[in-house]
Amino acid sequence: MSRKIEKAAVLGAGIMGMGIAAHLANCGIKTYLLDIVPRPTDEEEKKGITKTKAFRNKLALGAVKAAIKNRKPIPAFYHNSFADLITCGNFEDDMELLSECDWIVEVVIENLDIKRKVFTNVEKHMKKDAIISSNTSGIPIKDMVEGRSDSFKKQFLVTHFFNPVRYMRLLEVVTGPETDPEITKFISDFGTNVMGKGVVFGNDTPNFVGNRIGIYGMMRTIKEMTEKDYSIQEVDTIVGQPMGRPKSAAFRTIDLVGLDTVVHIMENCVESLVDDEARDIFKTPEFIATMIEKKQFGNKTKGGFYKKVTGEDGKKEIMVLDWKTGEYMPKAKVRFDSVGVAKNTDDPVKRLQELIKADDRAGQFAWAVMSDSLIYSGNRVGEIAEDIIQIDNAMKWGYNWDAGPFEAWDAVGFAETCERMKADGKTLPPIATAIIEAGGKGFYKSENGNKFFFDLKTKSYQPYPEDPKSIWLPALKDRKQEITGNANATLIDMGDGVICCEFHAKMNAIDDDIIRMMHEGLNLLEKDDKYVGMVVGNHGENFCVGANVMLLLMNAKAGNWDDVEFAVKAFQDTCQRMKYSPKPVVAAPFGMTLGGGMEISMGADRICAHADLFMGQVELGVGLIPGGGGNKELLIRYMEGIPESAQNVNYLPYLQGVFEAIGMAKVSMSADEAKGLKFLRPTDKIVTNKEHVLDTSKRMVQAMSLEGYQQPLPRKLKLPGEFGYATLKMVIDSMCKQHQITEHEQLMAEKLSWVLCGGRTSQNVAVSEQYLLDLEREAFLFLLGTEKSQERISHFLMKGKPLRN
Repeated sequence: MSRKIEKAAVLGAGIMGMGIAAHLANCGIKTYLLDIVPRPTDEEEKKGITKTKAFRNKLALGAVKAAIKNRKPIPAFYHNSFADLITCGNFEDDMELLSECDWIVEVVIENLDIKRKVFTNVEKHMKKDAIISSNTSGIPIKDMVEGRSDSFKKQFLVTHFFNPVRYMRLLEVVTGPETDPEITKFISDFGTNVMGKGVVFGNDTPNFVGNRIGIYGMMRTIKEMTEKDYSIQEVDTIVGQPMGRPKSAAFRTIDLVGLDTVVHIMENCVESLVDDEARDIFKTPEFIATMIEKKQFGNKTKGGFYKKVTGEDGKKEIMVLDWKTGEYMPKAKVRFDSVGVAKNTDDPVKRLQELIKADDRAGQFAWAVMSDSLIYSGNRVGEIAEDIIQIDNAMKWGYNWDAGPFEAWDAVGFAETCERMKADGKTLPPIATAIIEAGGKGFYKSENGNKFFFDLKTKSYQPYPEDPKSIWLPALKDRKQEITGNANATLIDMGDGVICCEFHAKMNAIDDDIIRMMHEGLNLLEKDDKYVGMVVGNHGENFCVGANVMLLLMNAKAGNWDDVEFAVKAFQDTCQRMKYSPKPVVAAPFGMTLGGGMEISMGADRICAHADLFMGQVELGVGLIPGGGGNKELLIRYMEGIPESAQNVNYLPYLQGVFEAIGMAKVSMSADEAKGLKFLRPTDKIVTNKEHVLDTSKRMVQAMSLEGYQQPLPRKLKLPGEFGYATLKMVIDSMCKQHQITEHEQLMAEKLSWVLCGGRTSQNVAVSEQYLLDLEREAFLFLLGTEKSQERISHFLMKGKPLRN
């Protein structure tokens, strides 16, 4: 049968339930959010409000309200307007609404009896062919569906999301013996293509895939810490980025998740994993049991392994727990030679290789924890998941590891690592032994751009399953589709006449190499008929964080102003040339797309953005204004609705939006917010799955070409000129006198206003784009030459955050 999900229900309005409901709404799905009717207080009883919907739906309504208000660490909604797709209700009054729903997701407390009662009620009211799933983190499916009908069991599975739901890519799909395979495939496709998730298929085992490996890793880390007498701070210094893990490392991650949640998973492991060779490692250490008694759960209780305190001077200070005494101590600097070397190594593979080879305390700790974690992961193949791909992806998508355990094993050297493990007296997992016996050189291999993985069941390499909507640029390079390149950018033939200009500089900061390669790509479009258009995209952590301000600052301090102006004009010219290319160009931004990254995106004909797009012109934070055409392009976007023939238009309200966006360094928290800020146009596309952005961008180029692409015509703008500038200057001067901004911020705001108003012109004179670019460049260079702006740039490069001066 042909399925679709038009309406869903989420049962349980806690953190996870609210997150799932919000993300369904983000994807355009009308969603019912239901929870229990709360127990009234004596005061509520007296007021006689207990029969009102506002009271009876209080838990769900409160969850939605909190989700809209709370924007940290990331908003649950792409845009607050998506909250309108959620209808709140309760389990007593509104269960009949389930008859309208195509998918029902249970997210109540992890209590089997409560879940069974919920499912009994669900079956009474559900649509005949609805899909039912549980977000449980480990209760067996057979126990949850006990007593349910055969049809219910066929339509039931586990869909285990990770928090925050919008941002964490992992979705674990676990089926029971009676689950209909068609439903499994449908939910997998829906999760991938609509919700933008990375789907991992796990077996119905305790804590499934991600948490089984992740919690083992945490507990093995704690075991090594207590046995070898390391401090919490020492451990977090070692097991974070130097080992390819998030900055939050081990203990800051637990504080984020909640120690009570982690302990619940540990206890589930101890109770359920009776045959696990490492079962004892999941037992709660005494000092953690004490923390649970004291409710030191982490961020949710304002203190866990770390806590913030306010000192006598009013300044915030981070304190860290001494696990031996239970007392908090001031955070101190921790130094290891091997970690210092690792931090100065950009290549994550070399960083990890050097760390585990080091013979200092950090290296010894890293090897001990990593080697046991690799072996444990290897022993789980066939138990928690059928292949290594599922385990690797679970750790990357659910725990934000740079590489999964088997990818990391290959990266540091499969054979060498096996030999070292054996030399330490450790037993290799069956899959590692099988690879050696088969003459393999690792868990994965690549041939002619095609990837293979070692399958334990067949004891042979099998083709890596590919997503038909995903384009992987390294694979295209392996297939000899690289056209040309340099240290920081490459041109790649994507097939079907489409070129990709890929950035691969540090942080993808714009420099001469990137500009040169963009020009090379545009040259090909102009000279070679076999190419129909270009995509600007990459696989970096972020699309582009802006220009390389360190190079600009160094040249400015050295007085190389001709070089600086040449570089700024070259970037302006590149964006203009892209905008007026005879063939279509599509930008594919994602993640942080700041400053020059946004200017490149706006220079393209269209944008295909990942939904998690953090876009903005943030140059004022480092004492500058946009210098690559950002002011001009935002002006154009804000004024597109004004007919060129319009007379007596008040342009200041249009300029106000641009001024606020740039002057306040506004950054969108999603692509939908970027569209609301006019950073994106209505014709631009938003894709929820990051892996689909390049393929969609390519198809957009092809579509524009097939439709008969017409090169855009240059446009002129009418701006308020000196009259408008005088008005804005008066407001800015007032803000400075009221100490709302500093004197240097006043100067920056005035320079920005001068550019946006068009300088020495009037609203009866239409000015060209080049005129505005020249104004922009002049103001940019002026600010770069000021001592205060140079201080701001230096501070930002050292501290990573803006300075007020």
